[in-house]
Amino acid sequence: MSSLSEAATHRTTLGMLADRYGYELSPKFSRAVTVTSLASDIDSVTAGSLFMPGKRIDAARVAAASRKGAYAVMLPKSMRSSDLEADIPLVYADPTPREIGQIASNMTGNPAGTLAVFAIAGINDDQIHANVEMLSQFLHMLGNPVGTICAGDSQSLDRFLDLRYPMDILSMQRVLSVCAEDGAAAVILALDDNTLQPDALQSVGADVIGYDGVANPMAGQDLVEQACERYGCGIDEGTHIAFRTDETDQMAVQADFGLDKVRSLSLAIAMVMAAGVKKANIRSALRVSRELH
Repeated sequence: MSSLSEAATHRTTLGMLADRYGYELSPKFSRAVTVTSLASDIDSVTAGSLFMPGKRIDAARVAAASRKGAYAVMLPKSMRSSDLEADIPLVYADPTPREIGQIASNMTGNPAGTLAVFAIAGINDDQIHANVEMLSQFLHMLGNPVGTICAGDSQSLDRFLDLRYPMDILSMQRVLSVCAEDGAAAVILALDDNTLQPDALQSVGADVIGYDGVANPMAGQDLVEQACERYGCGIDEGTHIAFRTDETDQMAVQADFGLDKVRSLSLAIAMVMAAGVKKANIRSALRVSRELH
């Protein structure tokens, strides 16, 4: 089940979709119809939804969406000649994952653009999740309210998020919007198949990406790019890629959090350094945390 409803804040008309992406409308005079949410399955349809099943469906399914309050249904272009009758507008389109991400992001006010986005990849899912937890704790030490998106343990600040995994494009945009509305300054994403479906991060750009489990940064760079391509995560010249170094390992050991925490803490230190946090502030936060514990 996936939908984008609670978080939808920006007005989207069928005409806007037709103009921007070349989608075809039936009837053509339905351009002014405003959709307030997106749904990819019938159970997620609510009043005002654009139902986007992503496959061919029959008239009974369209009628069911209409009864649940859908304002329009998006159907594959191959169905234009099917003479399907409906009492709500039909949108004929074969949207790419990128287009779906753009539509969902626009409807929610581009939540990723209001958050510092940290993403963690690696060769071991358990280690990825441990690294997400440590980075969350460390950013909190530095005074940042944080959201985390990680299979089985996603949170918006201190609030647990009951999500279905792996997440798709619509659910990702909804959760990012929730985190932004809750006041999070940053969000941490686990880049693994337990957490994300392919392309789930379309229209989500990463500010800092950490990768653990490789000794050669050049090989790590290639692996980061592969992970970002798989999940649709945007990277550009402003994206910082971080790896553990001898320096961050030493800082983690000196923090005295325990030997089992050194690896995750070292990557967290590398990532916040890549984000521009000064070493003096990092050492101060580590010292205060050590004294409190």
